[in-house]
Amino acid sequence: MDETNDKRTNPPEHDELPNGWGPTLADLDARRASARVMGGDDRLARHRAAGKLDARARVDALLDPGSFQEIGTLVGDVPADALVAGSGLIDGRPVMVGAEDFTTVAGTIASGSNAKRYRIAEIALQERMPLIMLLEGAGYRPTERSHGRSPTDLIMQSQLSGKVPMVTGVMGASAGHGALIAPMSDFAVMTRQASIFTAGPPVVRESIGEDITKDELGGPGVAIASGLVHNVADDDVAALAIIRRYLSYFPASAWSYPGRVETSDQGPRRTDAILSIVPRDNRKVYDMRRVIDCIVDGGDWFEVQPTFGPVIICGLARLAGEPVAVIANQPKVMAGSVDANAADKAAHFITVADSFHLPLLFLADNPGVMPGSKSEQQGILRSGARMFAAQTLATTPKFQVTMRKAYGFGSMVMGMVSFDRQTASYAYPGVTLGAMGAKASGRAMKADADLADQLRRAELDASYRSAQSLGFDELIDPRETRNVLLRALQLALSRRQTAAAPVARIGITP
Repeated sequence: MDETNDKRTNPPEHDELPNGWGPTLADLDARRASARVMGGDDRLARHRAAGKLDARARVDALLDPGSFQEIGTLVGDVPADALVAGSGLIDGRPVMVGAEDFTTVAGTIASGSNAKRYRIAEIALQERMPLIMLLEGAGYRPTERSHGRSPTDLIMQSQLSGKVPMVTGVMGASAGHGALIAPMSDFAVMTRQASIFTAGPPVVRESIGEDITKDELGGPGVAIASGLVHNVADDDVAALAIIRRYLSYFPASAWSYPGRVETSDQGPRRTDAILSIVPRDNRKVYDMRRVIDCIVDGGDWFEVQPTFGPVIICGLARLAGEPVAVIANQPKVMAGSVDANAADKAAHFITVADSFHLPLLFLADNPGVMPGSKSEQQGILRSGARMFAAQTLATTPKFQVTMRKAYGFGSMVMGMVSFDRQTASYAYPGVTLGAMGAKASGRAMKADADLADQLRRAELDASYRSAQSLGFDELIDPRETRNVLLRALQLALSRRQTAAAPVARIGITP
């Protein structure tokens, strides 16, 4: 800093300022410029040569042009104390953002940057706007000595849960304290060359003698597969675009409702293509993504965690311009049987959607939860119960369509069972229901040929028996699917007669 001070000059424009302000403002400009050099030209060049944006470029790419207002520029003994932080706009809406600067002391956290992290979270909650953290840092700074009684950013961040959207972008190697914001967030995306872990390879090697690379320890193959991070992007620009898109479906906070967006395909229309996609034979598979394409506005929707727990699809879409959260079985994978990973994914997704008042659309087609020793070892009953609790405790509007089958607990986690506060519950004719399929029931009962035939016929008649006792609001022609859902959504939005308020719960479970 001394060297910078020695070189400080008074630019001509400052000489012309009245009342002696020139030297003072020249000094401020020079200090700001010094804080914005980050790690210097050499480190920035190496960073960019690796195909990555620097922290300030990431903030600029994330926010609307010219909207960034930095805070804490002069904090710390190194440029910005290795954290670029402040407010800005995304699609014209205010957000708070913090970006770790890896080119400056490896993006590590000290008392100054901790204070900034705390401050932007504090403002996000106080002013009710999303918080976005862009990670690439090595955790707490080894030279940091301020370990006395002081607030930590993680405490403030935890208070945001379920009240304002929290999104994390893992843009490089992220370790220790800084990495903990990712599992606390509603949504996390990482680039293909990023990694995230409790401690990096040197610490792992020293602690337990394991020699491992960053990618092997916490690259996408680990972080996505474990469910820690939701989505992966090819590079920084793509990751930041995903964050912008994700937030477009959400309100600024839990005190407001999601905003309607005009789309080119927001009116009623038939969904004839569903007949060509969904086989009438329950034993044949199909891709549920194609059904979602048919139903939502413009066939345009965003899938969350597409490769984790793939037997359930979780996606953000619009119906008549209104954001909705879609939870759908995927018959293409294990016939749609719900496993532990899928249930955990869906539980988190449902809770996030409910916290921010997105209506839930369930598309059910499954033979139940996954049986077997492996499934039990993975905790399917616990995870299934978690998903059931999430959906049955949800206070946002729920729409449910049973397409071909829903057995046992698999029907309950997908919101099919009556008296579960559905705004609308529909089924296609011929759906098969019950505790289990006719074939499995016959084996369990050691049924003879006549009884087995009775069970099969009862299974085929299940939808009409259910309709006779209002088990569903209506049996519908698949070609009517979008239109009945549009009408149901219009009905449900009638409840928005008072200002929104946060759902009564203690945050969102990681």
